[in-house]
Amino acid sequence: MTDVVGKRTLITGAASGIGKLLAWRLADAGARLVLWDIDAAGLGELETDLVAAGHEVDIYTCDLTSRDKIAAVAARTLADGGPIDILVNNAGIVSGKTLLDISEQEIERTFQVNTLALFWTVRAFLPAMMERDSGHIVTVASAAGLAGTAKLTDYCSSKFAAVGFDESLRLELKKQGSNVVTTVVCPFYINTGMFDGVKTRFSWLLPILKPEVVVQRIVKAIQKDRRRLIMPWFIYTGWPIRLLPVSWFDALMAFFGVSHSMDDFRGGSGKS
Repeated sequence: MTDVVGKRTLITGAASGIGKLLAWRLADAGARLVLWDIDAAGLGELETDLVAAGHEVDIYTCDLTSRDKIAAVAARTLADGGPIDILVNNAGIVSGKTLLDISEQEIERTFQVNTLALFWTVRAFLPAMMERDSGHIVTVASAAGLAGTAKLTDYCSSKFAAVGFDESLRLELKKQGSNVVTTVVCPFYINTGMFDGVKTRFSWLLPILKPEVVVQRIVKAIQKDRRRLIMPWFIYTGWPIRLLPVSWFDALMAFFGVSHSMDDFRGGSGKS
């Protein structure tokens, strides 16, 4: 079990969306917050509100597309307040374009934020966790990291990599006898504005998730040391369906509306 009370908890992408809600939920649970985001103004407003509510919080403006900037901010974070107990890699961006419509720069940015930043933050904070033989690393991936979707080639690929990152890291830590815990979170679309315009064919099977519900379940997963959180339950059917011939798999993805979920995508903030 992970007790968040008094634990120094870093959340990336904290100025808006799921990250902002996570900050409030974890603060209310007693965590000492360390918040990163590229949006300095949004971070400042959130800090003001959290401090006014009596919570302890440190903020750092960080551009997750830059390995050097991540290293520099991580060094300041450690120097200012000591080791991180819980690392929540939440930041993510989406373009919602076909492979031939998206620019090279957008593709690189997707992987820098959604995938490579995982490596740089964990490499920065894991050594202290291993030295103390305690800590928790949360990777907010996506159901898009379990099944591909049209108009999300870059996003799905980056999230498939995030799922693989968590799985490999979990096995590495286990092999080394470490008590550091990892949790991967794979939700379907969340109604934060990031995926404005997405649709689902069978909302009772694949609902557009409410942010508050997602955040509540993530915090609970952290506290209970759940290794994997997938929402909704229907996403689990993706594994047995993959045993079918590819044409059958594709037909089922189309029938359930997954292949067409991005058809009316209008874009949103572009980040979580």
